[in-house]
Amino acid sequence: MASFAEPILSTSRCIFTRKPLNLPAFSEYSSLRLGGDTKPLLRSRVGQISVKRRFLTAVTRAESDQLGDDDSNSKGVDRIHDLQKLEDNKQKKSSQLKKRVIFGIGIGLLVGCVVLAGGWVFTVALAASVFIGSREYFELVRSRGIAKGMTPPPRYVSRVCSVICALMPILTLYFGNIDISVTSAAFVVAIALLVQTGSPRFAQLSSTMFGLFYCGYLPCFWVKLRCGLAAPALNTGIGRTWPILLGGQAHWTVGLVATLISFSGVIATDTFAFLGGKAFGRTPLTSISPKKTWEGTFTGFVGCIGMTVLLSKSLCWPQSLFSSIVFGFLNFFGSVFGDLIESMIKRDAGVKDSGSLIPGHGGILDRVDSYIFTGALAYSFIKTSLRLYGV
Repeated sequence: MASFAEPILSTSRCIFTRKPLNLPAFSEYSSLRLGGDTKPLLRSRVGQISVKRRFLTAVTRAESDQLGDDDSNSKGVDRIHDLQKLEDNKQKKSSQLKKRVIFGIGIGLLVGCVVLAGGWVFTVALAASVFIGSREYFELVRSRGIAKGMTPPPRYVSRVCSVICALMPILTLYFGNIDISVTSAAFVVAIALLVQTGSPRFAQLSSTMFGLFYCGYLPCFWVKLRCGLAAPALNTGIGRTWPILLGGQAHWTVGLVATLISFSGVIATDTFAFLGGKAFGRTPLTSISPKKTWEGTFTGFVGCIGMTVLLSKSLCWPQSLFSSIVFGFLNFFGSVFGDLIESMIKRDAGVKDSGSLIPGHGGILDRVDSYIFTGALAYSFIKTSLRLYGV
């Protein structure tokens, strides 16, 4: 009897891996009898085999039931985990959107005050943004994604270029024109790259020169637009009631009105494109930025034109409706083009954001990419196409 029970118990131990099984007492099987036989089933060899089969069958059924319960429990746990992850992602996106809105409103109010102040306040704030943006640009150039196929410029060259870019807006305000300064700076940087130790590469020169143009020269047009176009906006009604303490009517120049309209047009483009893409976006715009769609871009275009025309009527500049529409189109085109250029740089760098300075927005370049080309287009249009600066 002991020799028969021990193998069965050892077998049951091997099978029980998760939960103890509730099996009938083994004594119940020992009392089974075949037909009218009055002798116990265990006394014959055939009876021993039959009892063993029945016992193992019961063990197998119990184990399969237990495994089935465990599988269903495991699927339930996995389902709960998936729901929790989905809920966490929703909360994370909601938190990011909340941060984006709060910091966006705060930045918008601060930028509005800086634009209204003009002069050195506007120029120094722009120079600080240019310095941070140029540092982010050269970090993107040095990233693994871009540096894999090229040789980035030395760190000391990129730092010098960042300082030069930051000085460009200040020189623009002081001298009014920085063509000679930019050319001289490009010469100095090119010489520094050529005489460096090691083997100079063309990729170093091209990325550095584009950095001077992209991060330094183009933002200077905002200084030319805001501070250089000092002709009074005579027909602007708000100027008549503007406090003398804040400059009076003379404070409202063509440059101030044009800058406010351009900034508002860029903001309208980004906002309406985001909302339109979320609501109607189906057709991808370009592989450079997969999230942008033609539907969202068209919505941004309509929003920019509408905002430009509305403000031009309110501020009485420019005078003609056609000029307002053209001005709005240039603001829209500069916004989208600048956004795509920065997206291309980030895609090659293999990063989502240019930095992490602004919570919910990324780096400075992520916020000002739409403005980099817009200032040059707006200034060129007003300077060359609008008679008497649109007054």
